[in-house]
Amino acid sequence: MEMSLVRPLFTRRGFSTSSEKVVASVLFERLPVVIPKIDPIVYAFQEFSSELQPMAADHSQSFGSSSYSRKRDLVFIVNPLGANGRTGKEWKKLVPYLRSRLSKEYNIRESLTSGPCHAIDITREAIREGAEAVIAVGGDGTLHEVVNGFFWAGKPVASQIKEPTNSTALGVIPLGTGSDFARTVGWKSDPCEAIERVARGLRTRIDVGVISGEIGEHHYFINVADIHLSAKAGFYASRYKRFGNLCYVIGALQAFMSHHNQDLRIKVNEGEWETCPQVTALCIGNAKYFGGGMKITPNADPRSGKLEVVILQNFKWYDFLLKMHKLYNGTHLTQKNVSSRSVLSIEVEDISGKGGVYIQSDGEHLGFLPKKICVLPSAIEMIY
Repeated sequence: MEMSLVRPLFTRRGFSTSSEKVVASVLFERLPVVIPKIDPIVYAFQEFSSELQPMAADHSQSFGSSSYSRKRDLVFIVNPLGANGRTGKEWKKLVPYLRSRLSKEYNIRESLTSGPCHAIDITREAIREGAEAVIAVGGDGTLHEVVNGFFWAGKPVASQIKEPTNSTALGVIPLGTGSDFARTVGWKSDPCEAIERVARGLRTRIDVGVISGEIGEHHYFINVADIHLSAKAGFYASRYKRFGNLCYVIGALQAFMSHHNQDLRIKVNEGEWETCPQVTALCIGNAKYFGGGMKITPNADPRSGKLEVVILQNFKWYDFLLKMHKLYNGTHLTQKNVSSRSVLSIEVEDISGKGGVYIQSDGEHLGFLPKKICVLPSAIEMIY
């Protein structure tokens, strides 16, 4: 039924004349029998709403609308191309169990990402619509984008629902290449176990790191931000994701071919500038692991209100070969050319001024120094 036919028939109190009632009656009688005789505007709204919920045909309410639905939304953001396509395949297998376990209590929403930063936009929209939780399905890259979606213009995204029951929580179903954050909190790579966590609904507040540059932009991370060699290795590793965790080894070897240790300046907790000579890598951890299981910041705790900074200085290529096992099991802090400290904030600059010192966070390339990194204590509620 065309809205142009319907709209003139109505005034604020209904049909304006008896002739219009006759016309309306004829129009309604000609509607297909499968369409109920309801207010055409409501019908059109329900048709539009159903397009927003591809996995929930039994619910005709709009996304997160408290006036139409007693259930709140669980929004699952899936990177179907993650882990060389494995994430999408595993997700399809998981959906029937997920629906059977959760659909009685929640409206299940599925969103497949179509490219970089898409998960950020989906997350922001879900939070504004009052979702119960946004669950990142994939690896650390998808989780990284979802975390960034919790913020906008330097501030947390707020729900537009007048009286939300509680804030939108972050959830994780690890199905990607790295899943380093899951290692920090001791989660197995078991998607069914992750669904059980969502079903229990227990929450805890976790810290988030934020990186800012000279022009005032903000970028958020939940795992580890790193500078120089490790960031350069991560930049190259992103080209070889099809090889799984082996991509990190390939990236490191390629980065070493053009690597030179660099003198850097750092300012900790708004204090005085200090020089760190011959820096190989500088890592700032909100969590413990990066690079597919390397326990680079072993003392980091995403609920401590602080970041752990680990600085590797004057490493040669053979040092990595000899000490690789220590980097993976987290015992490298005992080495003489490795230092560690807890911070609230740290600023890092390239002394040479030539530029070209890489920085990344959660495996995502963020450009080059200078940068400032701070902790945002208890910034997000997480399902655990």
